[in-house]
Amino acid sequence: MSAPAPPAVVDAEPLPRQEEVLTEAALAFVAELHRRFTPRRDELLARRAERRAEIARTCTLDFLPETADVRADDSWRVAPAPEALNDRRVEITGPTDRKMTVNALNSGARVWLADFEDASAPTWENVVGGQLSLIDAYTRRIDFTDPVSGKSYALRPDAELATVVVRPRGWHLDERHLTDADGTPVPGALVDFGLYFFHNAQRLIDAGKGPYFYLPKTESHLEARLWNEVFVFAQDHLGIARGTVRATVLIETITAAFEMEEILYELREHASGLNAGRWDYLFSIVKNFRDGGARFVLPDRNAVTMTAPFMRAYTELLVRTCHRRGAHAIGGMAAFIPSRRDAEVNKVAFEKVRADKDREAGDGFDGSWVAHPDLVPLAMESFDRVLGDRPHQKDRLREDVDVRAEDLLAIDSLDAKPTYAGLVNAVQVGIRYIEAWLRGMGAVAIFNLMEDAATAEISRSQIWQWINAEVVLDNGEQVTAGLAREVAAGELANLRAELGEEAFAAGNWQQAHDLLLKVALDEDYADFLTLPAYEQLKG
Repeated sequence: MSAPAPPAVVDAEPLPRQEEVLTEAALAFVAELHRRFTPRRDELLARRAERRAEIARTCTLDFLPETADVRADDSWRVAPAPEALNDRRVEITGPTDRKMTVNALNSGARVWLADFEDASAPTWENVVGGQLSLIDAYTRRIDFTDPVSGKSYALRPDAELATVVVRPRGWHLDERHLTDADGTPVPGALVDFGLYFFHNAQRLIDAGKGPYFYLPKTESHLEARLWNEVFVFAQDHLGIARGTVRATVLIETITAAFEMEEILYELREHASGLNAGRWDYLFSIVKNFRDGGARFVLPDRNAVTMTAPFMRAYTELLVRTCHRRGAHAIGGMAAFIPSRRDAEVNKVAFEKVRADKDREAGDGFDGSWVAHPDLVPLAMESFDRVLGDRPHQKDRLREDVDVRAEDLLAIDSLDAKPTYAGLVNAVQVGIRYIEAWLRGMGAVAIFNLMEDAATAEISRSQIWQWINAEVVLDNGEQVTAGLAREVAAGELANLRAELGEEAFAAGNWQQAHDLLLKVALDEDYADFLTLPAYEQLKG
């Protein structure tokens, strides 16, 4: 079979140095990935819809009977971790702009999750520029001086830099600026993976590391199997030894929580670990059980801590599963952004972060996430106390853990209930995040928390769920579309007063308001906020 034509760049203004990323050979590689794997991607997206319909009909989930033998087989393990990924006690996350690239690599964290997904709005500039940032980091050409602040940014010596683990976009997102001969967009996941792998795999191997990835929004072991097939092909195609790629899968969907062992099994030659992703996990629960009635109604998002019984079941099962199979268990995000002006805010937040990281380390996690460099030392202390000089604690098998299907679905075990303040916060975060996303910013500090697409998803999903479940709030008001519109109009007025007329007019505030209400109020629930938002994203 002849090689497919390279994808065409469409509806995109040329960017400085884009020819260094979009080389003929790199685009040919992406085209081959697209030809081989997009049809199966499409089938798996259709399967998601079928599974969601089944959940709507039954209002339950269970471990898969057809893969019981995989779970029962004690003999298999994932591949041993490479040295660069053996100690992951603190990982920092963030987008791949030049400033973040330098700061994350210099942060003191063991790993940087270089994010093309939830922390990045997929403008063409962010997609291509992010690839350039990583190439320049590996070739040490990324030092720069900020033209606005005058501050200089420079990489520390190689031995002091974090190991990079790239998170490509999820399977559901396309890249509209790269299309095949039929005008079909290439999946964003294959664009992000393909360009990064093509340009950097051998360079990383030569440096004693390798092409490492975080896999987002995975909903089943069959989707993990597709990623494994992508890895095998990519390594063979470029003459790289199989098993060089390492992948950590985010268990951030309720369906994946029932298939953790199977996901590791499918990727076992390339698997590195699993991660507990809090906000997307809650979003997935709402999305899948949104018409399941009061039993599945979540309270205010900030009231759902990792100590909630159903969240504890999820995280403890993750640790047990990973360690049973020789994989790393990576904990959740500390999203707090330290205030430069309010020491009391910092004190209270640091105590919460410390308690959270102490709990994770005590439960057996091998590492955890932070969103800001100032939190790296704090999280490091929590894991240093437990790990000492050991790189991980995979020897803690957590055989005391016995999690059943009903434990993962015990949403109604929480005493907390939805509140009016929670509704207001969901609207505030939704509007403020979407406005920034439409300006090309995927990671945004709002009320001293680093918000990304996952937190916007849970915000708009809770509004949708509370309306459709006819929830009555703590002040006695029932959540209706009218109440949501009233709160949103109030937030828009507050923003206008806070920013001033000129700054308000220069932003995307009305557009963000309208989009939030669309995805929160439409009878037909949009699977992902970023799908209709991408249609409005410029660039």
